[in-house]
Amino acid sequence: MRCPLPNPSESVTCKPLEVQVGDKGIERAIKHLKRKMAAEGILRELKRRRHYMKPSVKRRKKMSEAARRRRKRLKADEQQRGGML
Repeated sequence: MRCPLPNPSESVTCKPLEVQVGDKGIERAIKHLKRKMAAEGILRELKRRRHYMKPSVKRRKKMSEAARRRRKRLKADEQQRGGML
């Protein structure tokens, strides 16, 4: 469960991630923890909050990412149609 943070100054209590360290060792537990953090989106959130991005830059990035996804989807559709003919 990902905890929403509308305002960085607000304190939010979240359920902590826990990993059991069993017979398989600490390396396995660390790998499992990293997998859980990736699934929760914690790493992505940390990277996003590491540097401030101006709203205009954020908007441009969002538009360019949407255009990239659109081009990728069109290319995949084009290849799929080409394979059917």
